[in-house]
Amino acid sequence: MNVRDSEHIIAELKDEYELTNDVKSADLIIINTCSVREKPVNKLFSEIGSLSLQKQKHAKIGVCGCTASHLGSQIIKKAPQVDFVLGARNVSKIKTAVKTPKFVSIDTQNDESDYEFSDYRSNPYKSYINIMIGCDKKCAYCIVPQTRGNEISIPKKIILNEVEKSAKNGVREVFLLGQNVNNYGKRFSNSHEKMDFSDLLNEISEISGIERIRFTSPHPLHMDDKFLQTFSKNPKICKSIHMPLQSGSTKVLRDMKRGYSKEWFLDRALRLRELNPNLNISTDIIVAYPTENEADFNDTMEVIEKVRFEQIFSFKFSPRPLTPAANLPLIDDKIASERLTHLQSFHNEILDEITANLKDQILEVYFDELRSGGQVSGRSYNNFCVQVNGSEELLGQFKNVKITDPKRMVLNGQII
Repeated sequence: MNVRDSEHIIAELKDEYELTNDVKSADLIIINTCSVREKPVNKLFSEIGSLSLQKQKHAKIGVCGCTASHLGSQIIKKAPQVDFVLGARNVSKIKTAVKTPKFVSIDTQNDESDYEFSDYRSNPYKSYINIMIGCDKKCAYCIVPQTRGNEISIPKKIILNEVEKSAKNGVREVFLLGQNVNNYGKRFSNSHEKMDFSDLLNEISEISGIERIRFTSPHPLHMDDKFLQTFSKNPKICKSIHMPLQSGSTKVLRDMKRGYSKEWFLDRALRLRELNPNLNISTDIIVAYPTENEADFNDTMEVIEKVRFEQIFSFKFSPRPLTPAANLPLIDDKIASERLTHLQSFHNEILDEITANLKDQILEVYFDELRSGGQVSGRSYNNFCVQVNGSEELLGQFKNVKITDPKRMVLNGQII
């Protein structure tokens, strides 16, 4: 979502600015921020200081994104060299921000759902498309509702137009974005045709030229049977899914206010495995949430063992301001670190088994990235990262690849 916000910013400014990777030649420097964990927030001010020393005297610095929403004018007070602050829900105001001294706009209820941004993609071979903004969940640890506001679905017409435009420009893969994508259609700014996420997926799949559809993140709570069937039966929907577990303990999930149980998550995940034998499931896990005890952690490990996730994004609990969990007593950092290490080591064992079984398999790969050393990479239908020897002629192409040397992070192969 942050990548797409950055693309929107670039799109709105592209008639007045051109991109540069050289800070010293830039007239405008924009830092797009995240606030889900504490580390990126702390890094912001050191980054501002570093850029201030390198930039031209007249160059402007702007801070955008979730940390901008959270801290607002405090950023300028702490770092007066910052020229404007623009929250995550205010991207459409970027032109005004650039031209207005010390501009601050952080309204988390600003409604951009009907705003049609100019077109820009950082990767010409795939298209990120927002289908909703904001979040209505009340997860006890999460700052996102405070930085991105209430959930509003983007009208179907705008989404389909963007998909059609992408297809006409040669894009074959679209990536739908939202905080809880499978809650799509629950609320619009104005009256709109009734539409749920499954129906939206089916309509997008009918657009000529689009061959693959991905999305993130669905919420486990909203994975009803209709969604599972649509996901499994529609051949254009890639068979990879991100299911944020957060904890395998029903007690901790209740404390987190996640809305589902360990049993519900396992039922949905294993049902998807049954319907899609080659499914790739990724997840998020918070280790050492303040109310997590050893038995709770063991429940998480049990879910990992049963589901055998292909990818896990795992972190120690990071208290975020404005959240109910912010004031809870923390688990001893040594214990937290030990649990995280144990979880990651156990998952690496699973991942080694998964990747070893991929040797000599043939996967259809959509190539979209040049890498160093004469390598080109892309994703398989079920989202494994695959790398081969090749050149830019492969970009935007579908090729069958035989996996010759599978590694945890990338599968090396040969085109056949």
